[in-house]
Amino acid sequence: MADERRGQLRRGKERVVRVRREPPQPAAGVEPHADGERLSKVMAARGLCSRREADELIARGWVRVDGRVVSELGTRVLPQVTIDLDPRAERQRDRRVTILLHKPVGYVSGQPEPGCKPAVALVVPGAQVAGAAGGPRFRPAMLKGLAPAGRLDIDSTGLLVLTQDGRVARQLIGDDSEVDKEYLVRVEGRLRADGLARLRHGLSLDGRALRPASVEWQNRDQLRFVLREGRKRQIRRMCELVGLTVVGLKRVRIGRVPLGELPLGQWRVMRTDERF
Repeated sequence: MADERRGQLRRGKERVVRVRREPPQPAAGVEPHADGERLSKVMAARGLCSRREADELIARGWVRVDGRVVSELGTRVLPQVTIDLDPRAERQRDRRVTILLHKPVGYVSGQPEPGCKPAVALVVPGAQVAGAAGGPRFRPAMLKGLAPAGRLDIDSTGLLVLTQDGRVARQLIGDDSEVDKEYLVRVEGRLRADGLARLRHGLSLDGRALRPASVEWQNRDQLRFVLREGRKRQIRRMCELVGLTVVGLKRVRIGRVPLGELPLGQWRVMRTDERF
C-alpha cells in the first residue's frame, strides 16, 4: 500500500512538472508597434490621472486594458480600448490632496528663482486653518508631489491651488481647460477710448491672440477680470496695452471654488464635495 501511494505521489509530481503554462497574451489593441497613442497619454486624456501618474500605475501593474494587465511603459493602444484601474490605484488616488492657499505678495507659485520664496513653503501645520474647516490635519505625505495648478505671480495675492492629483491639474491648466478664474485688479492711469472693449477681446500677447475675457469696472480704480487662460503676467500686460498700470491684483475665485474667508498666508484641504 505504501509503495502504491508513493507511486501515485511520484506520478502526481510528474503530472505537475509536465504542465505547460501559456505565456500571457497582450490585451486587444495593445501591440508594441500598433498604431495608436501611448497608454499614459490616453489615460491622461480620459481624465484618469496625469501622464506621470499613469506611468507609475502602469509600472506597478495596476492598469488593465481590455481586461488584461499592462505593465510595459510606452505601450500603445487603440482608441476604443477599455481601461480599468486596480482598486489599489483607486485607493492611492483617493488619498491625494488638493490644497487651497491664500498666497501673500512676495511668494512665487512655481519653481523659485534665487532669493524667492515658494508658496508651498507655507503649507505647514501652523498655517492650516484650524478645526474642521481646514480638513484633514497636516501630515508630511501631503507635500509629496504637491505642485501648483496655475500661476499667481510674486506681486499678486489670492487663491492658489496646490495639488497631488494630476486630474485636478489637467482640469485647471490643460490646453482645453474651461475653468474660469476671477480677479479683482486695482489700476492707475488713463484707459484708452476703446480700452475696455480690447480688454474683453482683441488683444494679443507674444504673437498669440488672447481668448475672450469678461472685464468690467467695479469702482473708479478697480476692474474685475474673468479669464479662461493664464499666460505669464497676463492681466498686467493686458492693462499696459490699453494705458493702465496694475497696482494690486487678487484672485478671488477658481471655477466654483471661491477664496472666501480663507486668511492671508493660510491654507486648507479642499473638501470632497467641492468641485472646480
